[in-house]
Formats: sequence, C-alpha cells, structure tokens
Amino acid sequence: MTTTTAGRAVDRLLRDHRDLDLDDLAAELDRRRRVAGIRHLMEVWDLSLADVATMFGVSRQAVSKWVAVGVPAERAPAMADLAAATDLLVRHLRRDRIPAVVRRAAPALGDRSLLALAADGRAAEVLAATRSMFAFERANG
Repeated sequence: MTTTTAGRAVDRLLRDHRDLDLDDLAAELDRRRRVAGIRHLMEVWDLSLADVATMFGVSRQAVSKWVAVGVPAERAPAMADLAAATDLLVRHLRRDRIPAVVRRAAPALGDRSLLALAADGRAAEVLAATRSMFAFERANG
C-alpha cells in the first residue's frame, strides 16, 4: 500500500471499484491536470475568458473548451511557463495584489506588463521576469 495521501486515495478507489478501467482513470487525471492550470491562471490573475483569448490569440469559445477539457498540447509550453510564474506570484505576494502586479507596466519589462508580454506570446519572458522579481539572493549579495 502507498503511504502518500494521494496514494491512499487511489488504493481506496481501486479497492472499492475493482471494475475501474485504469486507462480511463489516467486519462481523467491528465485532463484534470491540464484544466487546473488554466483555471488557476484565470483565478489568480483575475482573467476573463476574453482576457485569456486575447493572451493566446484565440476565440473565447476556444478558451471555454480549454477550461472544460484542457489546454491543447501546442499551448502546453506557454501554459507551463505561465503556471510557474503564477506559482511564484502566489508564493511571494498577497493574492489580492496579483491582478494589479501582472497589469502594471514596469521599466524592467520595457514599460510593458506581464500580461502584455503574455499576450505577445512571450510566456518564457513572463516566467524569467517573475523569477527576477523574487531573486532575493542577488538583491542581498
């Protein structure tokens, strides 16, 4: 038996539902993982479907689908960078301040905001800029 909380939950699920198809379970867990990232981004950054559509250059309907079934594979690298940046923001800032922070233009970003960089398809730069915001060891050294 597994000792982690998630492992115990899976063990219980398998014990209680012996007819459960593990491939179906794995597919559902993968879908939930892909959906969680975009929902978390939207919640923390206070983004609407239209905001995310603009950010990724797609329709609101496409974003609605992503929220239901997950971000498509070709968008996964950008979503991973934005999710990592979001995690850093959540770790270091009060959640109620994050929407203003991502919308504020900064000289270090060429007088752009993190949201504007993301909308330009520069998610990797969003992550790099967010990391540099919280690089405390360099600030003290």
